[in-house]
Amino acid sequence: MKDYIVRATAADAQIRAFACTTRNMVETARRVHDTSPVVTAALGRLLTGGAMMGSMLKGEKDILTLQIQGNGPVKGLTVTADARANVKGYALNPQAMLPPNEKGKLDVGGAVGNGILNVIKDLGLKEPYVGQTVLQTGEIADDLTYYFATSEQVPSSVGLGVLMEKDNTVKQAGGFIVQLMPFAQEQVIERLEKNLEKITSVTALLEEGKTPKELLELLLEGMSMEILDDIPTAFSCNCSKERVARAIVSIGEKDIKEMIDEGKEIEVNCHFCNKNYTYSIEELKELLKLAK
Repeated sequence: MKDYIVRATAADAQIRAFACTTRNMVETARRVHDTSPVVTAALGRLLTGGAMMGSMLKGEKDILTLQIQGNGPVKGLTVTADARANVKGYALNPQAMLPPNEKGKLDVGGAVGNGILNVIKDLGLKEPYVGQTVLQTGEIADDLTYYFATSEQVPSSVGLGVLMEKDNTVKQAGGFIVQLMPFAQEQVIERLEKNLEKITSVTALLEEGKTPKELLELLLEGMSMEILDDIPTAFSCNCSKERVARAIVSIGEKDIKEMIDEGKEIEVNCHFCNKNYTYSIEELKELLKLAK
């Protein structure tokens, strides 16, 4: 089944909501980075949240970056998303391991630890918008909920989940974001709170066979939901040999000359998709000309 996001409004546009299924995306990230189960869950949640937040961007060239810096064994996570809900991401320590938490679940909060969440939006203006909040639990969904409330002043509820198979591949992944608009009435807020109380686990609902649309029907029950659209989402890296070459040119003449003087071809790794690009001495000489 393809990964996709459903976007909706409810209660005469007093609420906007997003729900998605992202199993393939998270499994691709797991395979690309060879992540341990707890890192798969942490990175998978951030990729899922990033995809939905990317789909909120207005401009076609807008880019969102979510960066978590924590003192847990994962050390940090970075995800970027575009307005078409293409996402990519990586963990600083993809093989971090931790025993399960007291509930017997993957200890994402322990793996991430205490730290900060940076949300960077490059909207094509002179300076990107940067929002920074302190991590609340390291469980990702709580941290994004807190970010929306404090940095964007949008009361939100974020639910994210990744469920693993016994062979450590991804069984289910998905999530939701529900947001109240500034003119939301008290009875709408109360109804939404009651509905949210009934949602225990995103992955449990996906395991039952619930679709993103059915997830939204549960969240927005009794509030005349209107589906706006559904859009595909995927793990997708836009790196290429040409793009990496431009990055090499940008480091400057002196450094490129040192690489050439070493007399060996160089290999450059893309953090996001783990692809390696090799440049021969001849190619480096061509790049040196461009750097002058």
